[in-house]
Amino acid sequence: MPINTSPIPSRAARTDRSRGRSIVSRLRRPALAAATVAAAAGVLAGPALAANTPPDASGNYAFKTLDNMKDPTFNQLLGINNSGLISGYFGSGVPGHPNKGYLLSKPDRQGNYHNENFPGSAQTQVTGLNNSGITVGFWADAKGDNSGFYSYHHRFHTANAPGSANGGTRVDQLLGVNDHGVAVGFYTDAQGNNHGYSYNIGRHRYRSITVAGDTNITASAINDLGDVAGIGTNGAGTTEGFLKRSDGKVFHLSYPGSSSTQALGVNDGDEVVGDYMVGSGSGATMHGFVWVPGLGFENVDDPNGVGATTINGVNDRGTLVGFYTDAAGNTDGLLAKAQG
Repeated sequence: MPINTSPIPSRAARTDRSRGRSIVSRLRRPALAAATVAAAAGVLAGPALAANTPPDASGNYAFKTLDNMKDPTFNQLLGINNSGLISGYFGSGVPGHPNKGYLLSKPDRQGNYHNENFPGSAQTQVTGLNNSGITVGFWADAKGDNSGFYSYHHRFHTANAPGSANGGTRVDQLLGVNDHGVAVGFYTDAQGNNHGYSYNIGRHRYRSITVAGDTNITASAINDLGDVAGIGTNGAGTTEGFLKRSDGKVFHLSYPGSSSTQALGVNDGDEVVGDYMVGSGSGATMHGFVWVPGLGFENVDDPNGVGATTINGVNDRGTLVGFYTDAAGNTDGLLAKAQG
């Protein structure tokens, strides 16, 4: 498999690459997937955010709804590469309505959906992809066990971290991959705790990902600098996002006024995207966000799903993908391109 295993750029090289792409062009001032489905579906109006609420950048984007007509009631777009190829899936996962993975090309011309499902699987989600033709995700068997996978030119391989076979139902998911063939994800142990990890596809090597001050780690995305975005539980028991750079520096991300924050995607400019919840229970609302070091948070909501939006992926051009819940209760895929 001709995977790019060239060295990760140094931190000095980062300075030359971090600006002049998505950040400057679009900022005018700033499973895993399954875990966000329940929060995004059926949300109702909730309490207002605190007075220090970050600005709303929704108007800086042109939004487009993208649904595979094999199931227009449930679609999630989870990753996008620099050529605009999108990974996602349709189907809610309930009995008779299985997850089915796909790749979506040329979305500006009505889209071309291509099946991307692990052979023999009962369900598949394609959660991430890079610029070299590698996709990652997870698949479920008839018993409900989840296994991570990577694919290159439709050649599929299972990748489960050591320790993920805990004697119960296996939960192991790959969620993102960079252009050096390094994927990230998590597995759940017998006590229900998540453990983040990276997997070097070319070397078949796993490494644990930990975050100081956080437990219950999910590694959601990784950029070409080796910086990892993800989700953890802080000392107060609150779900927060994080960005862990390859030099060890950690940013703990909690959207002001939120009850929980999830970091789900990151590009080479360390532009992090995700979602945050306001309130709890039946009164909770879910909103997308963009965060950049030194600039902070901005809110991003699809106009058709305000209070029910998740931003799951971002490429180096600042183009976003995700999903929202519409007025009819359907989950719709979204594409958001920066304007101006």
